[in-house]
Amino acid sequence: MSKQPSKINSSSLKPGLKARHMTMIALGGSIGTGLFLASGGAIASAGPGGALLAYAAVGIMVYFLMTSLGELATYIPDSGSFETYASRFVDPSLGFAMGWNFWYNWAITIAAELSAATLIMKYWFPNSSSFIWSFLFLALIFGLNVLSVKGYGESEYWFAIIKIVVVIVFLIVGVAMIFGILGGEAVGFKNFTIGDAPFHGGFFTFLGVFMAAGFSFQGTEMIGVAAGESNNPREHVPRAIRQVFWRILLFYIFAILVIGLLIPYTNPNLLKSGIDSIGVSPFTLVFERAGLAFAASAMNAVILTSVLSAGNSGMYASSRVLYSLAKRGKAPQFLGRLNRHGIPMNALLLTTAVGMIAFLASLFGDGVVYTWLLNASGMCGFITWLGIAISHYRFRRAFMAQGHDLNELPYRAKWFPFGPIFAFILCLIVIIGQSMSLITEHGFDWQGLIAAYVTIPVFLIVWLGYKWKHHIKLVPLKECDLSSPTRGNQ
Repeated sequence: MSKQPSKINSSSLKPGLKARHMTMIALGGSIGTGLFLASGGAIASAGPGGALLAYAAVGIMVYFLMTSLGELATYIPDSGSFETYASRFVDPSLGFAMGWNFWYNWAITIAAELSAATLIMKYWFPNSSSFIWSFLFLALIFGLNVLSVKGYGESEYWFAIIKIVVVIVFLIVGVAMIFGILGGEAVGFKNFTIGDAPFHGGFFTFLGVFMAAGFSFQGTEMIGVAAGESNNPREHVPRAIRQVFWRILLFYIFAILVIGLLIPYTNPNLLKSGIDSIGVSPFTLVFERAGLAFAASAMNAVILTSVLSAGNSGMYASSRVLYSLAKRGKAPQFLGRLNRHGIPMNALLLTTAVGMIAFLASLFGDGVVYTWLLNASGMCGFITWLGIAISHYRFRRAFMAQGHDLNELPYRAKWFPFGPIFAFILCLIVIIGQSMSLITEHGFDWQGLIAAYVTIPVFLIVWLGYKWKHHIKLVPLKECDLSSPTRGNQ
């Protein structure tokens, strides 16, 4: 088994993430607008049963993906993460494409989250300038990342605490309302039997909700990047990964069950649950029914922290992957330099520059820019998940082919090879199924199709172009690099 280096190289990223940081990055990674806002639309579209089934299926897939990533990240903790694993266990051209895809995804997401934050602030300040809010929040996110890795870890810790507390309070209040403990009628399972509940809308509707659930869970893979700067990845990463299943069960499945029990899927407000409709967030509706008059403003503040958390994580992860690409000669060399605090400053500045796309909101309109950016980044996350599944499958086969014993693994993913194969197939179904969900009564939504799928040909051109230019072939299993866990950071 590979030996850990005795000291940290001065030119390497400096470990600064503790166990509590890693746990909260895992716990808070996917709690955001997908749960606080999009869950209402999912219930309205597919009924409470359809939404529960879709989120449960995607939750199982994400659990297997995280155990796959956990096995890779504990054995080879590296901030390059997806690029490193694909390069070592599949081929360097796939790693090149995976790294740039991940950077593009989260750099664009920063701009999307800044646009979302601007929309949220206009709940309180309707006539304020979009440019001012975008600038202030971009400066805040940059500031949290420029100080040290601990600055990112601490901010994510507290962002996650806020989200987790709100969900737990929501579940307690919701259950009390279901059984009539807070006064009023005990709702029970009445709303699961109205109309054609619990399932509504047919197969294509369910497929659309299935995809929305997939987008909601994106961000859980951040733990793989953070592993490269953990003080003790072999202990901290497995502990964080083990939290994933319970988070999925508690924060998504239970929350959607409570919403479905308390609010009929026929309630027209559920369909309005967009980033600019905080007042009809299903969380807001439930809290207001419980008699909390300040619910809308409180949820607005919570959703703002969720949006800033996503932007903060995007800034951190995308700059680290860009740094890793530069260290391997797959990005301009100046992006691989660190400042005295161990921060990849040039990679951070370039990522921040992409985040400035959010300033376009002041020219084209807040909601328009937000939609553009979401469409631009949406498919990238699924491509990353496919890469994780493929990389883990190849890693385990290479590990055995080179005569290693499974007991050498600090963390072992259960259900291999079923886990990565199941995750791969489900991701593929979601990617292909997106086109099915774009069929409407008026024909095919061609604009939606182009926005959704433009990432795929770009990814293939980058991958196959690099492969052709450098004459790269699939790495044989017995030649896969299983060496030093921190080699990528040297």
